Amino acid sequence: MPSDAAIADLADVFGLLGDPGRMRILLALLGGPLRVNELSDRSGLSPSATSHALRLLRSHRVVEAHREGRTAEYALADEHVRDFLELGLAHVGHTVLVHTVAAPSPSDPAAPEACDPPAHP
Repeated sequence: MPSDAAIADLADVFGLLGDPGRMRILLALLGGPLRVNELSDRSGLSPSATSHALRLLRSHRVVEAHREGRTAEYALADEHVRDFLELGLAHVGHTVLVHTVAAPSPSDPAAPEACDPPAHP
């Protein structure tokens, strides 16, 4: 079992990943390093919200910054982060596929009655 500190750090990272804006930033970085304005455009967040999200992600070693003069390019911190995101995407794709295949169509004659809309009296 990991230490309490490691568990708390992992919970913090998972909390960071629970925000859709930060997730869009991370998924954009799967394609390679980007500047704040590029991440803002791709994530749909304002530049200030993007900068704030990047500060949080940097503080938990999820992304890193490389300075180029007055600007910085942001990248995923390491291959573990890339692997985690790719595994997450694969899991979501599998989950969507399973639910799509397993969910009966209401027009299917073999579909359980529970799928029928409730009758109005």
